Amino acid sequence: MRTAVVLFNLGGPDTPAAVKPFLFNLFNDPAIIGLPRPWRWLLAKVIARRRAPAAAEIYRQLGGGSPLLAQTEAQARALEAALGDEARVFIAMRYWHPLTEETVAAVTAWGPRRVVLLPLYPQYSTTTTGSSTRRWREEARRQGLTAPTAEICCYPTEPGLVAALAAAVREGLAEAGAGARVLFSAHGLPKKVIAAGDPYQWQVEQTAAAVAAAVGAEGLDWRVCYQSRVGPLEWIGPATDEEIARAGAEGRAVVVVPLAFVSEHSETLVELDIEYRHLAETAGVPAYVRVPTVGTAPAFIGGLAGLVRAALADGEGPRSQAGGRLCPEAWGRCPKKGGR
Repeated sequence: MRTAVVLFNLGGPDTPAAVKPFLFNLFNDPAIIGLPRPWRWLLAKVIARRRAPAAAEIYRQLGGGSPLLAQTEAQARALEAALGDEARVFIAMRYWHPLTEETVAAVTAWGPRRVVLLPLYPQYSTTTTGSSTRRWREEARRQGLTAPTAEICCYPTEPGLVAALAAAVREGLAEAGAGARVLFSAHGLPKKVIAAGDPYQWQVEQTAAAVAAAVGAEGLDWRVCYQSRVGPLEWIGPATDEEIARAGAEGRAVVVVPLAFVSEHSETLVELDIEYRHLAETAGVPAYVRVPTVGTAPAFIGGLAGLVRAALADGEGPRSQAGGRLCPEAWGRCPKKGGR
């Protein structure tokens, strides 16, 4: 069956000139700033202008642009190979090219019989998968894409993802030495987003627990923490930088695991590899090991392929890795819209 698989990802500026419009697109998203349209547009303009110089410096350290698109393209081609003749894989970035409207046009022109939406965010959040899915629906309606569409909402403990992460953790522990502490670091969110029913934090904790169990190290010392806090709002914690400082005070080596990122970008290559490594050195951490994201690890790509096949077998509508609700054990804290 002629199937289009669409990978959702955040996107990132590809040149220094793209930094400001990328930031504007990010902060003009109602899932990020919930103000009415004219006020949100104005505020996004102000924030983009103020943050552009600092963001440009971050991307300068990456050669002038984000590597996220190239990494996502590699994942798309690997998934295409795993699916064989079953599908063609497209990429839809939320805040920079290829934008959703571009990808909807490309998918429409290709003429699929079925569409599967697959976020490269293992844990569901209204600010990531929710925003991307909503934008896709709007554009599909506008452009007349009517092919039956299945939506994969989340896969926090998908066995392939867990296996790929656990293998990376075992290698990191071997490098860091005995007694190292594992810090599962995920992108943070404001507390008010979680209080409103977003299941992201719950799912991050489920991923961490599954990976820790799969590592198989007796007495493994591990903690979940959150990075990339911005703005004046109170965010979920504990913060990754605080946990690194704590490890230094206790004389513990750390293995830092990007838990909610499946490809490398500024939060891993700059924040974790440069800024937090420097913090670890100044805090007296004996060894600082940052394991890579899962990228195109065969176990991870195989897991994604399995999710696509299961979604095709299920038919239209949203599904999790289990085929049902976003997170059954915490259904009371999950948004009802989008689950079953």
